[in-house]
Amino acid sequence: MTDAVSTAGLQPTTAPARGESRLRVAARIAFPFLVVGAMWEITAHAGVFPPRLFPTLEEIAAAFWRLTVAGILPRHVAETLLRLFAGFVLAGVIGVVVGIAMGRSRRAEDYLLPLVSIAAPIPGIAYAPLFMLWFGLGNLSAILLVGFVSAFPIIFNTWTGVKAVKEIWVRSAQAMGADQRRLFRHVILPGSLPYIFTGLRLGLAQAWRILVVVELLAAVPWGLGWLIFGAREFLNTDVMLAGVAVIGMIGLLLEKLMFERLEQYTVVRWGMMQS
Repeated sequence: MTDAVSTAGLQPTTAPARGESRLRVAARIAFPFLVVGAMWEITAHAGVFPPRLFPTLEEIAAAFWRLTVAGILPRHVAETLLRLFAGFVLAGVIGVVVGIAMGRSRRAEDYLLPLVSIAAPIPGIAYAPLFMLWFGLGNLSAILLVGFVSAFPIIFNTWTGVKAVKEIWVRSAQAMGADQRRLFRHVILPGSLPYIFTGLRLGLAQAWRILVVVELLAAVPWGLGWLIFGAREFLNTDVMLAGVAVIGMIGLLLEKLMFERLEQYTVVRWGMMQS
């Protein structure tokens, strides 16, 4: 059935767009960063804010280099990534399994949807004191809280994706004698993958937001959140912004190296999504 989906009329697209040179693509990606950087420099040199509170890009880059050479920034990054991946993997597994169960079983949907709908809108930081009381300070509470909070968008998007699978695909597979296992493997899962990827992206964003805060509250000794909030106490704005820039760069790398490649090898290759 996967072959049938992939030949439904759309041919796999290639990236970048046809006829577009690599230099042009690089320029298009770099343009918004150059604009924002220029605006930042103008504001910094105009003296709108005190220099200590609004450093120039040169000062931020110097802080980044100083922390990297000293080995401080790599240690913070490594500790944060360990917590992020542990919590996000936990959220991904639970979120996809629960979302598929809700989408495929009316009974599971009736039981779980009200609970998820009530718990999801509550800010993740509101759960932090409870997790610290239950699991103590340190890595365990931080990882479990990240997994708990970031699972909700994955559950909702996976559930929506399973529900959105076209009925004609399901009926065609059943007419060709597909059992429930093959129906799920060749129709339901491929059809819902675009929604699942969207949920994973949103879940990762949620994971970053709660992790940066909980690293301070959970009293962990290392981590980008600890670095940022610690620098705030001494008005080291350049260090704070260096940490924020690292979070943004890691997010961009995860998007390009993980999510986009997964999409290229799955839903784009099957003709279910434009590259």
